Amino acid sequence: MSKLVADQADGLRRLLAPTPTRVIAVAGMGQGAGGTTAAMNLGVALVQQGRRVLLLDEHCPKEGSACDVWAIDPLGNLADVAGGRLALGSAEVEAPSGVHVLPAPPGVAHESTDPRALWHDGVVIVDAAFDREGRLSPLAQSADDLLLVLKPHPASVTSAYAGIKNLHYAHGLKQLRFLINGVVDIVAAQQIMNNLANAGSRYLALSLQPAGMVRFDPRIADAWRLKQTIAEAFPASPAAVDFRRIADDTSRWPWRTAMPLAA
Repeated sequence: MSKLVADQADGLRRLLAPTPTRVIAVAGMGQGAGGTTAAMNLGVALVQQGRRVLLLDEHCPKEGSACDVWAIDPLGNLADVAGGRLALGSAEVEAPSGVHVLPAPPGVAHESTDPRALWHDGVVIVDAAFDREGRLSPLAQSADDLLLVLKPHPASVTSAYAGIKNLHYAHGLKQLRFLINGVVDIVAAQQIMNNLANAGSRYLALSLQPAGMVRFDPRIADAWRLKQTIAEAFPASPAAVDFRRIADDTSRWPWRTAMPLAA
């Protein structure tokens, strides 16, 4: 199929879609990769660009989760909303950044709920947690896009590739995106992007699409102490600029069919 025909088909799918809501699952590939950091900053950047954002927090109430960092305490979770015990507006909390946050702990009956039915005309970000076997929840699997976050270090890249293989075989993935976080050497990070994309195509028949890179920024730690993301606290910082660029790019990501749910 030519690129023009593919673009036209993609545009038609958007026009016929029952809701314009886009669901993006973000997952960190290993301890300290920055998955939650990326999910929160992308959410803030999207709000700053005029989008309505709901963040479904699969890590809440653990230390370092979005609920913990923003020091918010929602009255309910996604299971309460899906079960009709609470309305979404009563269960979620709007953080000072403008991102709405709703806990979505994995392993409970809400996971078959389509978040697009709850949140219209905006973006839903799933801050995804892996289970013990390194698999995604059904909620994260149903996302339009899966964005994996890794660090530009050999051990992190090796671990990330092993995790990608596991996700590929566990869920029948055909494509996903990845973001390199904490970049110091831009040239080296670009080489990592190229190597990962080539390895996915050559060895897994998997489309690994680079979503970009976020430069290392010591101000991230300062923002965390202020209970804010760097996009909120220091919007002119290099990392905040990078997150805004990636957030802007999400509107141009081709839409795809959601991943099939694992049995």
